[in-house]
Amino acid sequence: MITATDENFPATRWTLVVAAGTPGAPLADEALAALCSAYWFPLYAYVRRRGYAREDAEDLTQAFFARLLEKRDFAGVDREQGKFRAFLLAALKNFLANAWDKEQRHKRGGRITHIPLDWQGADRQFELADRAQPAPDQAFDREWALALLEQVIARLRAEAAAAGKAARFEQLKGFLTAGKGEIPYREHASTLGMDERALRVAVHRLRQRYRELLRHEVARTLTDPAMVAEELAVLLGAFGNG
Repeated sequence: MITATDENFPATRWTLVVAAGTPGAPLADEALAALCSAYWFPLYAYVRRRGYAREDAEDLTQAFFARLLEKRDFAGVDREQGKFRAFLLAALKNFLANAWDKEQRHKRGGRITHIPLDWQGADRQFELADRAQPAPDQAFDREWALALLEQVIARLRAEAAAAGKAARFEQLKGFLTAGKGEIPYREHASTLGMDERALRVAVHRLRQRYRELLRHEVARTLTDPAMVAEELAVLLGAFGNG
């Protein structure tokens, strides 16, 4: 069982943010900025699905994060659930409904606190994601799950690069999502110039590390790491929606 004191799950990013609750706490500020940078696209896509044009959605998303980073208002955090995903969506809905006064808009690039968001290609990514036309809340969960998986793959890639195995990782990463019994090891071993047994071991270790990092990444968005299994079930189930 995972507990908050498990050395593999130190104080999570979201725990640090909620615990601080006020501006000026360096670790909390860093944790919040990292979470926003990792999980901004699902919110941008949600705003688009609410009928806003691309540039308005960009402005609203950036303004929402600016407000979040500056105000640090976490009074609405559900202490029982403690999920950054749920908090962000509820906060965004409130922001769209109440906090965006057209007369108070600054010009694009105006005097608001920005976090670096990569808008290049975001609209194309949204168009591809929106082809199934899922309900906004369901699509939000699915895109959150995709963003989470991207974080995990990036960490795996970084670990492989640090170990001098970047090329091997690129060769094996496609096996991460293959079902049990679906990998033709003998065929791939020959293609990769590996012994079949060595390939099996390498894939097993990679998938094991993938599962570890997946749970770790989910835990970063929760106030209670014991809720990892529940949150994973919700996010993986989101792929069946829409």
